[in-house]
Amino acid sequence: MDDATRSEIIEMALSDHTSFANIEALHGVSPDEVKALMRSTLKPGSYRAWRKRVRDFGTRRATYK
Repeated sequence: MDDATRSEIIEMALSDHTSFANIEALHGVSPDEVKALMRSTLKPGSYRAWRKRVRDFGTRRATYK
């Protein structure tokens, strides 16, 4: 995967308006692969905050990541 694609996936994952399903449809990257990419790219605290936000929003909205 090239840097531009990786950057776009990270940007989409950080967005609260883009689901894992949309990322997978556009780039063919599974949710587990997105999480692994985010873990390797973000600082540990930033990764934990992102995962917490995804989990929290996921329990409040039926169609969130």
